Amino acid sequence: MTSSPHPTEPPIEPPIEPPRRPTEPARVLSVQVGGPQTYEWLGRTLVSSIFKERVEGPVGVRGHNLEGDDQSDRKSHGGPDKAVYAYAREDEDWWESELGRPVPNGYFGENLTTRGLDLTHAVIGETWHVGTAVLQITEPRTPCWKLGLRTGDPGFPRRAAASRRPGVLLRILREGVLQEGDPVQLGLRPSHGVTAAAVNRLYYGEDHDLSVIYHTPELAAHWRTWADHRTIWHEEDERLGRMRPLDTSS
Repeated sequence: MTSSPHPTEPPIEPPIEPPRRPTEPARVLSVQVGGPQTYEWLGRTLVSSIFKERVEGPVGVRGHNLEGDDQSDRKSHGGPDKAVYAYAREDEDWWESELGRPVPNGYFGENLTTRGLDLTHAVIGETWHVGTAVLQITEPRTPCWKLGLRTGDPGFPRRAAASRRPGVLLRILREGVLQEGDPVQLGLRPSHGVTAAAVNRLYYGEDHDLSVIYHTPELAAHWRTWADHRTIWHEEDERLGRMRPLDTSS
């Protein structure tokens, strides 16, 4: 669902958008699950779980997954901090206008396609009561090659990163059952107010105050490792001007 955040390329500079005000009650529009499959991609044989199938009935939310879902690369994907991936239908509608073609639910490999939630500006640590389960936002998604496989476009992960519409990953706080059509009831948001967008800005080098990472306890644990690494290896690159914006026009 997401790769470990160790950026090796210069920061991407997108337009900054304000938070989007929901126009209807928050709900789960559809649920998708899938397991590892083998694909030929760019001359290599690779395994991915990014292709998901819609599930119309109740789905168990247990352990580190939705029932019927699995990750193919447990080193970079899955685990307690990356149990469920959600993407907003509003963002897929935006992609339809960008791409000039239909973008179905599940196109980004998400488990939950939501309606009525601004996921980009969702607060890290906010909780969702969905069905009988309770989920908690842990981080934004950082696109990897698997999104290129899903779309058939090797350059699409860079384009997705530049869009700053990452969706969010969630951990399971309380096991239960959910299904499409369930309302999403938001719990209390942590007072730190750190959003998925704020973490994205740090990741892509637009903001530099890494203390945010260490003072957001609900954030997925691997971000603290990333912040340690960035402090050691990347600040000198930035000082010497070796980190330059990418050309995102293509």
